Amino acid sequence: MIHFDQFGVSDETIRVVLSTALARGADDADLYFEHSGSTSVALSDGKVNRASTHVDLGVGVRVVVGDQVGYAYTEDLSRDAMLAAARLAAEIATGTAAHAPLSVTPRTYADRYPVTLPWEQVELEKRVSMVRAWEKAVFARDTRIQKVEVSLADSFRHVLVARPDGRIVYDYQPMTRAFISCTAEHEGRRETASANLAQRMGLEFYTDDRVERLVRRAVDDTIILFEAGKPPAGEMTVVLGAGSSGILLHEAIGHGLEADFNRKGVSIYADRLGTSIAPKGVTVVDDGTLMHARGSINMDDEGNPAEKTVLIEDGVLRSYLHDEISARHYKVAPTGSGRRESFRQPVLPRMRSTYMESGEYDPAEIIASVEKGIYCQSFSNGQVQIGAGDFAFYVRHGWLIEGGKLTRPIKDVNLVGNGPRVLETIEMVGNDLVIDEGGWTCGKDGQSVPVSQGMPTVKVSRLSVGGAS
Repeated sequence: MIHFDQFGVSDETIRVVLSTALARGADDADLYFEHSGSTSVALSDGKVNRASTHVDLGVGVRVVVGDQVGYAYTEDLSRDAMLAAARLAAEIATGTAAHAPLSVTPRTYADRYPVTLPWEQVELEKRVSMVRAWEKAVFARDTRIQKVEVSLADSFRHVLVARPDGRIVYDYQPMTRAFISCTAEHEGRRETASANLAQRMGLEFYTDDRVERLVRRAVDDTIILFEAGKPPAGEMTVVLGAGSSGILLHEAIGHGLEADFNRKGVSIYADRLGTSIAPKGVTVVDDGTLMHARGSINMDDEGNPAEKTVLIEDGVLRSYLHDEISARHYKVAPTGSGRRESFRQPVLPRMRSTYMESGEYDPAEIIASVEKGIYCQSFSNGQVQIGAGDFAFYVRHGWLIEGGKLTRPIKDVNLVGNGPRVLETIEMVGNDLVIDEGGWTCGKDGQSVPVSQGMPTVKVSRLSVGGAS
């Protein structure tokens, strides 16, 4: 709480601004204070060609009546400016005035991303020396590497949320992301691939082992492309590799379980609560409590504690992801899933770290069960229609499966299917859950938030594969 004292934000100011937001009658309201900063350094062709810093400060005022939202924000934290924003947000509300807090009470939640070496204390020269060392390590790993691009980005965010029940909750949110792109040349051909890592940590994140793994993955994923080809096109068995295959789960299924899409009747899952939507043994969760994960949060942006939310339990749909608005609509408790990009945007129910829990099968057993199919190792992007759940995903790298063995590397593969049907056609779930460490970002309604995702090895009986015709 003390952090915002330097900007003149006192308990009394918070109480008065909240009272103003509620003065015309509202079901709910909140204040979202944010002070954030970011730094990035990028290197290409041996030269640091970009370095930037950014600082932001402001407060968003939200007033809620039913499922309607009045929202205003200001970058000026003077009392007059905040009161003006509160009056503007309150224009949506008419009726009996709700009760404003008589006092404010600080509350603390579990800290899931303690930092040893905060980025605010790291000199720019240190960041530059790091990206130079990473570039050198990439070139040293394989003589076929011709071009390297490296970047390091980090940020911090101080957040304070004030609620009508008197709660004020503070959170310090660190983040860092490293990125390496390689271009290699071999026998007149050129190939490019990349790798990245991200977590809610300080400088201590970049251990020698973690950096070595980042470099190895960037280089090896590039070099193997010289051996890779396209698989035959058509419907076939697909094995989703542990880790980044979680992007399919996130996009094709996770968005459909965000409560606003269901409350509005947009999602295909809108009337499926309590019904079986996947085989037994399939459990999907959205978890804000993983230590240091990019998608983890101590609290959501409505001041509610994060939790592990079981969405699908042993094949049965148990819950949606709720913010305060949808929780009131469904008469359930919020799941700590109300998130926003910054103080300039209102809250939406969003994913945090979405993954399928481990099953009973050894990954080698899953691959051995496939006579002909593909193994998907890494994904880069995809598209999904929330209503129907139809999707298309681009597989950056994988393997052909022939006779129960990984035989030839493949690349440039499109997977086309339907999220609900993929759930129904899961045949085997591996015991090797991996939470991917990549720098994933989720977009929704023009807002972007950091997320994580994961998967164990999973066998899907049939999917349309776009390869060589």
